[in-house]
Amino acid sequence: MTNGTERASPGGAANEGALRGRTTRPEKQGLYDPAYEHDACGVGFVVDIKGRKSHKILQQGLQVLTNLDHRGACGAETNTGDGAGVLLQMPHQFLVAAAKKSRIDLPEPEHYGCGIVFLPRNPTLRRRIEERFEQIVQSEGQTVLGWRTVPTNNSSLGDTAKSCEPYMRQVFIARNPALPDALAFERKLYVIRKRAYSEIRASTMEGAAVWYVASLSYKTLVYKGMLLTEQLGPYFPDLQDPSMETAIALVHSRFSTNTFPSWDRAHPYRYVAHNGEINTVRGNANWMHAREALFQAEAFGDDMEQILPIINPNGSDSAMFDNTLELLVLAGRSLPHAMMMMIPEPWSNHQTMDDNKRAFYQYHSSLMEPWDGPAAIAFTDGKQIGAVLDRNGLRPSRYYVTKDGLVVMASEAGVLDIAPENVLMKGRLQPGRMFLVDTEQGRIIDDEEIKKTITTERPYRQWLNDHLVHINDLPTAPEVPAPDHDTLLQRQIAFGYTFEDERMILTPMAQSGVEAVGSMGNDTPLAVLSNKPRLLYDYFKQLFAQVTNPPIDSIREEIITSAETRLGSEGNLLNPQPADCRRLEVKWPILTNEEFAKVRRMDLPGLRVGVLPSLFRVTRGEKGLVKSMEEIRLMARRLIEEEEVNVLILSDRGVNKEFAPIPALLAVAGLHHYLIREGLRTRVSLVIETGEAREVHHFALLIGYGVSAINPYVAFETIDSMIRDERLTNIDHKTACKNLVKAATKGIIKVMAKMGISAIQSYRGAQVFEAVGLRQDVIDEYFTWTASRVGGIGMDVIAQEVLVRHRAAFPERPTDRHTLPVGGQYQWRADGEYHLFNPESIHRLQKSVRNGNFNQFKEYSKLINEQSTNLCTLRGLLDFKFGDPVPLEEVEPIENIMKRFKTGAMSYGSISQEAHETLAIAMNRIGGKSNTGEGGEDPARFKPMANGDSKNSAIKQVASGRFGVTSEYLVSANEIQIKMAQGAKPGEGGQLPGTKVYPWIAKTRHTTAGVGLISPPPHHDIYSIEDLAELIHDLKNANRHARISVKLVAEVGVGTVAAGVAKAHADVVLVSGHDGGTGASPQTSLAHAGLPWELGLAETHQTLVMNNLRSRIAVETDGQLKTGRDVIVAALLGAEEFGFATAPLVATGCIMMRVCHLNTCPAGIATQDPRLREKFAGKPEHVVNFMRFIAMEMRELMAQLGFRTVDEMIGRVDRLEPRKAVNHWKARGLDFSNLLYSPDSSDGTPRYKQMEQDHGLEKSLDMTQLLEICKPAIERGEKVVAELPIRNVNRVVGTITGSEITRKYGSAGLPEDKIQIRFKGSAGQSFGAFLPRGMTFFLEGDANDYLGKGLSGGKLILYPPAGSTFVSYENIIIGNVALYGATSGEAYIGGMAGERFCVRNSGVHAVVEAVGDHGCEYMTGGRVIVLGPAGRNFGAGMSGGVAYVLDEHGDFHTKVNKEMVDVGPLEEPEEIAAVGAMIERHYGYTKSARARQVLDNWNDMVKKFVRVLPRDYKRMLACIARAHEQGLTGDDAIMVAFEENAKDTARVGGN
Repeated sequence: MTNGTERASPGGAANEGALRGRTTRPEKQGLYDPAYEHDACGVGFVVDIKGRKSHKILQQGLQVLTNLDHRGACGAETNTGDGAGVLLQMPHQFLVAAAKKSRIDLPEPEHYGCGIVFLPRNPTLRRRIEERFEQIVQSEGQTVLGWRTVPTNNSSLGDTAKSCEPYMRQVFIARNPALPDALAFERKLYVIRKRAYSEIRASTMEGAAVWYVASLSYKTLVYKGMLLTEQLGPYFPDLQDPSMETAIALVHSRFSTNTFPSWDRAHPYRYVAHNGEINTVRGNANWMHAREALFQAEAFGDDMEQILPIINPNGSDSAMFDNTLELLVLAGRSLPHAMMMMIPEPWSNHQTMDDNKRAFYQYHSSLMEPWDGPAAIAFTDGKQIGAVLDRNGLRPSRYYVTKDGLVVMASEAGVLDIAPENVLMKGRLQPGRMFLVDTEQGRIIDDEEIKKTITTERPYRQWLNDHLVHINDLPTAPEVPAPDHDTLLQRQIAFGYTFEDERMILTPMAQSGVEAVGSMGNDTPLAVLSNKPRLLYDYFKQLFAQVTNPPIDSIREEIITSAETRLGSEGNLLNPQPADCRRLEVKWPILTNEEFAKVRRMDLPGLRVGVLPSLFRVTRGEKGLVKSMEEIRLMARRLIEEEEVNVLILSDRGVNKEFAPIPALLAVAGLHHYLIREGLRTRVSLVIETGEAREVHHFALLIGYGVSAINPYVAFETIDSMIRDERLTNIDHKTACKNLVKAATKGIIKVMAKMGISAIQSYRGAQVFEAVGLRQDVIDEYFTWTASRVGGIGMDVIAQEVLVRHRAAFPERPTDRHTLPVGGQYQWRADGEYHLFNPESIHRLQKSVRNGNFNQFKEYSKLINEQSTNLCTLRGLLDFKFGDPVPLEEVEPIENIMKRFKTGAMSYGSISQEAHETLAIAMNRIGGKSNTGEGGEDPARFKPMANGDSKNSAIKQVASGRFGVTSEYLVSANEIQIKMAQGAKPGEGGQLPGTKVYPWIAKTRHTTAGVGLISPPPHHDIYSIEDLAELIHDLKNANRHARISVKLVAEVGVGTVAAGVAKAHADVVLVSGHDGGTGASPQTSLAHAGLPWELGLAETHQTLVMNNLRSRIAVETDGQLKTGRDVIVAALLGAEEFGFATAPLVATGCIMMRVCHLNTCPAGIATQDPRLREKFAGKPEHVVNFMRFIAMEMRELMAQLGFRTVDEMIGRVDRLEPRKAVNHWKARGLDFSNLLYSPDSSDGTPRYKQMEQDHGLEKSLDMTQLLEICKPAIERGEKVVAELPIRNVNRVVGTITGSEITRKYGSAGLPEDKIQIRFKGSAGQSFGAFLPRGMTFFLEGDANDYLGKGLSGGKLILYPPAGSTFVSYENIIIGNVALYGATSGEAYIGGMAGERFCVRNSGVHAVVEAVGDHGCEYMTGGRVIVLGPAGRNFGAGMSGGVAYVLDEHGDFHTKVNKEMVDVGPLEEPEEIAAVGAMIERHYGYTKSARARQVLDNWNDMVKKFVRVLPRDYKRMLACIARAHEQGLTGDDAIMVAFEENAKDTARVGGN
């Protein structure tokens, strides 16, 4: 967008004033908290392998940076970037000359250090700070040679960057001759930098806030700033100087969620440039802080004190990672060794790993937990430069090695032009692997060699054998406490058990080892609003990954998860000894009574156990609770310091009339944080023996706040009693307990996976939760660093809730009718927890919409809105401040208002055809929008009906499952919604069991009837902010006329994510509440993940206004919106569009039975069963009436509030106030000041969407060339052949052209090969996405990620450029996630593919010459031939289609995931012929030498092919074949086969 159009926006001048005034990053305000900023980025490096320095290397580095420009971002100002920088070797020649001009004489290399310092612009302040720094240098025994002002040219910078631009100075420090070597000097420079931080930056000196040292070293120099990629070179004239020479250039371009002033947040840091997100950073920082008390290292000697804290608390996750790495390296470890400790490979489930390497990782896991999360990290110390990828391979990294000794590595291929004949090899970074160039040795060191050297340095396996104890090696305890049946009920009541806990939570866990499943969302009150006493766990919500990092699939990608736990003291990180691995190893974090008894009695040298009672005296009430917590802390301290105990057990056994249990979570978190503060935490492991914990959320919280192992003894007792009463049958107590442990551990791993964490060790203490309804003093004392943004209850109420339960368990007068309370948390019960949708409110709503009676509707609204006796929602505690009313007739008409209404995303598959179409017809009648959900849509619905109605859903959803996402589907949308998360189960995927995949569902989803379908967690092409930007761009290209919307779920930090989404050019952002409905979800997620939309929406609106991005994006919200009042509150908090899902379903007949997941819906809505569907009584009129009534209520309220239009009231929080005189025992502590905060922006700052996003389509190759070239084919059906050059900056090539073909010819497209385009070069991301039939693209060169995404009938052919000398099948030619969600077409790829090739392919025929990890993941159809090796975890979640892999080394069986597939030889003659024919075609198109070799030795090669065929699919194909033999054809045959298959008891894995 040019500056011209930007200035023209209304209130533009005022806006700039508002922005110009800010020179530092904004403080925490309202719901915005800078701690939740995220960034993702493009990273790359150029290095001369032989270490030959030249200016050319630096120029090439800057060129790479410019070609990664689309991976960075800019916000409201197009000329202000998020940050760019370069790290190079110390340019001695240049510095000598430059220093001379400043009258400084530099000594020889290695005898001086240099760095760039950011300083205030005021000369007086600057001089004072420089003097202070010189004193520090002097007191450390070194000398400052002088300062040089770094020349800069800021003419191209935007106002935001200029407003806070620091003054940059280079400082030169001479090395004291007394220092023994250069490394000792490097350590001194580190000490100086650390002291300067604490004595200058953290001091009260004026101007100190600007102080930042970009680098200070004798080896490397960093130039960086808040710049766009192309501004870096011009901004620093130094970089243009020909004498500025280096053999290494590491570059980085930043994309942060918010563009706030942040010069210091640009990368590279001192050792690393990082693309990704460290999910466990809160825990990693806590643990590092806890370890500081124990640090000793010879290398640092007495300087140790001066360098604390190691981790800069204001840094980003990348900066904290860099701080820790730097310490490990300076304390004496090699750079690769330190990287292997911080980002270990997933070793615990790796069967074929070398034992020395395994022992290395196992030993080091006793010293430090992994820094876990999706990351590609480039690292260098100025001599070695390398890169490493996280264990899951979720970040792209490609490299070229040239014959003249250059290595170019970057987030994309094609960032530097290199002649094909000069390329020695093309590779990619692989999951868990390291790539290293050593410029001193002048060679590339292979992953295997680096790791072999490091892992055999010390006898790690011997050390482990000597010191590590496994729980199975401990002697069996003589006696285990027996269950006491007579008093069990008292304990259950005291710990808050209900009938529902037994029936719904424990039964499935104990019976079958699985988590409980539920449906239909959550309309019960938050814990802090409930009239009932609730467990402390209910006040916490699980955080989950969305956009900035991916959740992971712990089921299908189990190889990267690890659950083992170690008890004991941690060793000294900086000076490890053999005995530092003295630990007790436990397989799961949940201990059975037998295992726990072993631990409790353990008494071995170096493994001592102490027990702390976790009870308080009932008569002393709240004071007793606080006092007991203090006693626990002091006893713990004594046990650790005096008795050298290193396993502390907290136990709440012994609850009786006098003693009540301390809430387990309070006891654990309070002790954990106390020990961190006292520097004692790493000396012990915490174990808890508790009667309170019983469901996954409880276990996850305990571990997240520091516990190592849990023994839930009352849960085991309850199971025992249920077996006795025959409520659990056909199972013995021991097996049932084992099942509970298994289900709980799987559940914990799933909760971690939602946050993208794969090891329980990294999850421990990571605190990835947020509190809702706890007062700040409770948080600071016991749950330090946890977000809690609306205040709430204090210790008094926490104690009161325990005591209410305690009195019920031990009443004054004993009663005979002592039973468990009903609960009513999951399903409405007459005397259970309150539900907003209860029989009365459902009846009134249905009556009013069926009769079309507005007065009856008002009775329903009154029931929902009047929350005096039963508080339920946050909005219920907000009142309107009425202004001067306006006459009702002046308020905009309901027809206008209803255009803002949408129905929720319910897939065809989770609800019936009748229900789905009814919603679509109704919404099209009122001009609103209905949503397809993620299950695709029958193309017959795209055409209008005879009576003028339309069944076409205006919003087409694109989710991780990509079911039925074809070019035609996208072209028929007005809005395309990217589903990042779902309110009922954010961070998770879902599945549709095979018995529900009826033939008509399978057809719409392009899959096979009767075969279960998996929606993976969203991590394939939307796992970072720059990938989401790419997907938004892809979809905009697939339909230029549709708005692109992104669906998020409310959680702390969602505002910064939404700002990132706005910068990624989405047109709409939807913030959903946690309480939305679903067809099936684990109960844990339904009740405990995500936040009310009020918080998420308010945070989003505030953050967008602060970023000045609110004017370019529409904000929508949904989640249990039921009345006109709800919608008005949403508008005042900042939304302009509104979604309804549960309420319209209720309007069409849903009665909230909550059996959607069982396919037995009595109203014929959430079922596919033809017999039940006949009962569906809903009509479009009912939904229309509901929407009209909502709009009528809104108009009445708007008139009273004095608003004539909805636009006027958006974001007017000044018209809301907290309800006065709340006397509810829990809710009276709530504080809404953050929720109702209005960021101080000038009056002119827009509060709703007023301008369109600039998607940059007119710059695309399609708009500039392709459309014109293909015109004859599109308009007249003539054949078109052309040749074009292509570069990595040309993204989504062919998609706009393809969309025009689809618009004209529908799904049929054009005849095969009607359009043939030959490209030469490196293609950008998403080459050939959604190409329809008739388009054939040849590419001579290579391509990046997402090749052929959503291919819809087109054909793609790739082969290496002429003149290449490398072997095609050993060199990478395309990136990760190729052919994702492709439905039909062909692909012939003459080379090797990256990770996740053909993920969710449902119809494409593809040939490739080798694939990385997770090949053919979630595939549901099509054929894939791999003419070479495959990576690990092949065929995970593959439920359809077939793959053939050429297994020359005979080791493929170790690489395949056999959960769902069978592996066998290629034997059927028909099949052999078909495979041969595809390979012939491959050769015909690509002239592949590999294909020729296979075809020439066909008879030998056939025997080496392995066929991978999913079992469910195979069984279904057999059923269909039998139906054909009986003479049935077409749909009839499929239906008969489906019914036969549904009855089959041998179905796999519950599908």
